[in-house]
Amino acid sequence: MDTSIKFRALFFLLLISGFVVEIQSLGVGINYGQIANNLPSPQRVAVLLQSLKINKVKLYDADPNVLRAFANTNVEFIVGLGNEHILDMTDPTKAEAWVKQYVQPFLPQTKITCITVGNEVFGSNLANAQPEIMTNLLPAMKTVYNALVSVGLSSQVNVTTAHSLTILSNSYPPSSGVFREDFASYIKPILDFHAQVKSPFLINAYPFFAYKDNPKEVSLDYVLFKPNQGMVDPVTNLHYDNMLYAQIDAVYSAMKAMGHSDVDIKISETGWPSKGDENEVGANPQNAGEYHRNLISRVQQDKGTPMKPTVPIDIFVFALFNENMKPGPASERNYGLFYPDGRPVYSLGVQQNYLPELVYSSASKVQVMSILGFLIFIVMGFLIHV
Repeated sequence: MDTSIKFRALFFLLLISGFVVEIQSLGVGINYGQIANNLPSPQRVAVLLQSLKINKVKLYDADPNVLRAFANTNVEFIVGLGNEHILDMTDPTKAEAWVKQYVQPFLPQTKITCITVGNEVFGSNLANAQPEIMTNLLPAMKTVYNALVSVGLSSQVNVTTAHSLTILSNSYPPSSGVFREDFASYIKPILDFHAQVKSPFLINAYPFFAYKDNPKEVSLDYVLFKPNQGMVDPVTNLHYDNMLYAQIDAVYSAMKAMGHSDVDIKISETGWPSKGDENEVGANPQNAGEYHRNLISRVQQDKGTPMKPTVPIDIFVFALFNENMKPGPASERNYGLFYPDGRPVYSLGVQQNYLPELVYSSASKVQVMSILGFLIFIVMGFLIHV
């Protein structure tokens, strides 16, 4: 049977279900990586994410196939320029050419709202080999921003870069968060840029790493958002019941120490692997499920961190799919919420997106079920015989 025909029929089933159920949004964004050779087409991914009501997606490139597939879906996109492009993006001609090829043609049908220039540049292997990458990061960000200005898109699309938590020399307690001295001369002007153009400071934060490296000292309940006694910051007297929010506030403190309380933080990556090597303690489906379910529950409360309780945090989960071609330890290939065939790796607590419960009254339930069952019977018969 032709795959496209089967897909359209399955999509029809989703539409049928959509008429009689109310689907709850996960409330988080998602990182859509593609370092794999077995992923579904972007068109199928668009259907999956719409069924989950995920309306924020972060890419590591600006794949035209993905951007076209999400046209008119109202999904907001962060697109990326890899570290290998940073030097080129300091050239105004090349930056404007990139914007005109990978951003401008897709607006407004696809909602591109942000461009990341580089990912975890500070402390990266590339930066260690080519220190000029760090020096050129901010000039590249400014040049891409100026390219957006030149084509009239700077009010719709902002420019930023994503950092790992290794940019901090101290994160405990959160009030004592401070940036590393060897990175400070780069980060201060980047913060000035963010404040000037009103773009967010992105952080990739993984409590998993802290637990993996020190499972005897770090409470598993604390990193998984489970009930625990938490910790109290001795300076602010603020109570923390999870590590992720403590990490976020440590970055807020580091920014404040540089004179900036005027820049928002977004978590551009966080997640937990469902599988790892023998030395990757805690990498299993149980912990991964707990982390993501509890994180989603916390985000849906629409609250901020103890330091900024009225400022909700935008969080992008890493990642959408397991990516079988990623290098490194086994965990790197097992961060996905879904297998490439669309099956969830573990329950996210929103199974109703796949097997929804009807919410009609008892009097009409039999009638609705009969109609829905008849339609599904027809489609399933079509799937079997075509």
